Amino acid sequence: MQFRDLFRIIQRRWRTVAALVLAALLLAAAASFLVTAKYQSSARVFISTDTKTSQDAYAASLFSAQRVQSYADLADSRQVLRKVITDLSLHITPSQLATQVDSTVIQDTIIIKLTVTDTDAHRAQRIAQATARALASYVEALETPRGAQVAPIKASVIDPASFNDAPVSPNVELNIAVALALGLLLGVTVAVARETLDTSLKSSDDMETMLAAPVMATVAYDPSLAKSPSPRNPGAPSARTEDFRLLRTNLQFADLDGDPRVFVVTSSLPAEGKTSTAVGLATAYAQAGRQVLLIDADLRHPSVAEVLRLEGKVGVTTVLLGKTTLEDALQAHKATGIQVLTSGSSAPNPTEILQSRAAKELFARAREVFDVVIVDSPPLLPVADAAILAAEADGAILVARHGRTHRRELVEARARLDAVGARLFGAVLNMAPRGDRAAYGYGSQSYTAPAQVAGKNADN
Repeated sequence: MQFRDLFRIIQRRWRTVAALVLAALLLAAAASFLVTAKYQSSARVFISTDTKTSQDAYAASLFSAQRVQSYADLADSRQVLRKVITDLSLHITPSQLATQVDSTVIQDTIIIKLTVTDTDAHRAQRIAQATARALASYVEALETPRGAQVAPIKASVIDPASFNDAPVSPNVELNIAVALALGLLLGVTVAVARETLDTSLKSSDDMETMLAAPVMATVAYDPSLAKSPSPRNPGAPSARTEDFRLLRTNLQFADLDGDPRVFVVTSSLPAEGKTSTAVGLATAYAQAGRQVLLIDADLRHPSVAEVLRLEGKVGVTTVLLGKTTLEDALQAHKATGIQVLTSGSSAPNPTEILQSRAAKELFARAREVFDVVIVDSPPLLPVADAAILAAEADGAILVARHGRTHRRELVEARARLDAVGARLFGAVLNMAPRGDRAAYGYGSQSYTAPAQVAGKNADN
């Protein structure tokens, strides 16, 4: 994975990264404020030897250097700590006090540094001072020969215990910095893992690879459609209007010799935006001065009548049953300038109805009367209706939803069309984010979207 790929993943999954970084910072802040503060105090003990000559001094220096580590190890011995507890009247055991005392030999010296950690700064200072004195006394007692009054080794407290009211832990700044680094690392790791496991479509390049067909348009996500899916002012300039004009233009150049007129708009599964795509494409053709018929052939879950706010009880089924003619069943949608044939009353056997001779005659009649016929059909994978319609039409347009349609579903949908010999003109990537308008388009244009858009358009 190149750095550019990693950057694009972070750009798409920035919410995941931000959430984990924020969680790490909150945990670090909570831990920093909930943990009891601790303070430190230090004292230093110098080890020396009584000498009379320079040769004795040199020998004594070597002797002290060899044994100073042993003296440092005595700082947390029971004998020393018992004396500290007795002197300060502490209510703890030597073992508990030993966890608070640390002794080290300063490098290349015969000086022992004692460090005491406690939850009270003043108590830490008192314990450090008492420990230094007790250690010095204990060393001299150990090194005094039997019957002698003076020890050749002398331990002196050269630096009294220090006082520092600034806590050494928790280190809030360090904790925050570590949490930030760990949260960022975890966030990026999770983002990469999700991207690797996520098989949903994120770009037109993905669609072209899966379908071996061009992506004829990328339609921008419009959150206002969730509240009002009916087009009120379709002629007004907007990103979606331009996207459907691009789709119309590309379809016009799809087959210059064949003059295709009947297009079936379908998708792999429901809720991918096929109805809004069918309405948008029909409107784009009408704005170009073409006579357009929009047919709602989704007899199972029709939605064109609801989207365009038309009467839905008279339509495809009533025409196919011979209860009315095509001309009498048509409804004009003034805002878009298109003629609409809604689904009509519900039928118990939609597949058989769409396979009937009457259905073929209906499409043939529509082809004669109108310049362009747009058919909104059911999804391909749940039922066979869309494949039947696509085989009778000039071809199909397959709609996929950005961040929701999976590659496997798209491949299966293409296989359904191939199985009936239906032509696939191209695909539409629907509900794409608005974050990168330069990426919107079709063909081999690179498209790298940010995070998946939440929400959905109110259609099938």
